[in-house]
Order: sequence, then structure tokens, then C-alpha cells
Amino acid sequence: MLNEERRRAILESVNREGRVLVGELAHQFDTSEVTIRKDLEILHAHGLVHRTHGGALPSRETALADPTLREKEQLHRKEKHRIAQAAAAMANEGQVVVLDSGSTTTAIARALRRFHNLTVVTNSVNIAAELAGTDLEVILTGGTLRKNSFSLVGPIAEDTLRRLNADILFLGVDGFDVQYGLSTPNILEAKVNRVMVDVSKMVVAVCDASKFGRRSLSLIVPPSALHRVITDRAAPKSDVKKLQKAGIEVTLV
Repeated sequence: MLNEERRRAILESVNREGRVLVGELAHQFDTSEVTIRKDLEILHAHGLVHRTHGGALPSRETALADPTLREKEQLHRKEKHRIAQAAAAMANEGQVVVLDSGSTTTAIARALRRFHNLTVVTNSVNIAAELAGTDLEVILTGGTLRKNSFSLVGPIAEDTLRRLNADILFLGVDGFDVQYGLSTPNILEAKVNRVMVDVSKMVVAVCDASKFGRRSLSLIVPPSALHRVITDRAAPKSDVKKLQKAGIEVTLV
């Protein structure tokens, strides 16, 4: 395969899958990781992809990128399902669980439907709908509706959360830089998320590996606010080690 053909194929993979990893591409094209890194650097230089540690993302993934919930649900579905199962296994009957908005937390909500004595607090309209008709007690924060994410934000959502106490928060994010922290493209969403962190005894970040090495517009909390991270096995090993060194438990699924 010619260099240009391989780079074109890599670009198609990035746009189709939402991310690519150097090791997987080297295996796919039967070439060295050095060659793949060079390919990605060239594509990045032309503005065709966004280079990240260990791989690349589509060029449209900027700090302001705010894809819709439906768009997010199409990406990394198997990984999100495994993350959701691991998260649900952490919960116990009688607890209060907070779920923020997002495709991964929606998958967790589906996994929690088997419980009978659980209270779920959420700012996500679609998660509340997912749990309607189950044995779970659902508390919806209220607030101003964001059309992209079906989430409720603003002072009403924040005030409701401040009056509650929770056992576990499962926090989905758009970006996870292990030095900078967890981030989201929406400032109001970040404010609601910070209150969720404040009222929860345990904070668990739930995200697939594509979120690592990315920074969205608004910081939610630094990594030090986390107790645990649940992600998939494609997460950068160096990032996993940094989190573990900081005393944060990491579960790879």
C-alpha cells in the first residue's frame, strides 16, 4: 500500500470510529508504530486529524465541540456497555446514586433498572425517561433544558442538588486530561457537575478511552477529586499509571 493510500484509509477510520490508536493501526496495516505516528503527524499538520497521546481524533474535536446525545450514543457502544456493567456492580440496594447527563451514564441507568430499592438523582431528562416505570425512585433536578444533551442546568438544578446527599456519583465527561482534570464544553454543565461532586461521598469518572488526552472548554474538577475511574482497556497506560500513583482506583473493562 502506498503512503497516501494508507493515510487516506487512516483518515476514513478516524472519521468513522471517532478515534484511532497507533498500535491498532500498525497491526491493521502491517507496518511499524513509527510509520503510523509519522502518518498521523502529517495528517495533523494538514488539519485533517487532531493528534493525541497514543492516537488521533477527528479534527472537529475542538474544545468547543458539543455533539448531541444521539451522536455520542453511536460511538464506542461496546465499551460503554462494559463500563455501565462495572458501574452498576458498585451500587447497592438502598443507596442514592447521582448520574449526570451523557451516553455513558445513560448506559449505566439501563444497567441499574434491575435494582428494586435505589434512588437515582439526575439532571438528565432522557435518563429519567429510561428509569420511568421501574422500582427505582427518580429525582429530576429541574432547571433549564440543554437541547444537545437533554440535560438540565442553571441555578435551579444547582440549588436542588445542594439540598441532597448521595452515596455515589457516576460522572461522564467529554475530556479527561490526567494533569488538568475532567472537562466539558458547556460552562453551565460544568457548574452542575461540580455541585454533584460536592454532595457525593464517592466520585467515579466513567468514560471510554477516547476521552483521555482531551480538554474541553470548561474544567469540572481536577483528578484529585476522584475516587475511582472506570474505562476500557484502550486507555493510555501512562495515564492509568499516573491515576493509580495518585491513589485513584482504576477499573479497566
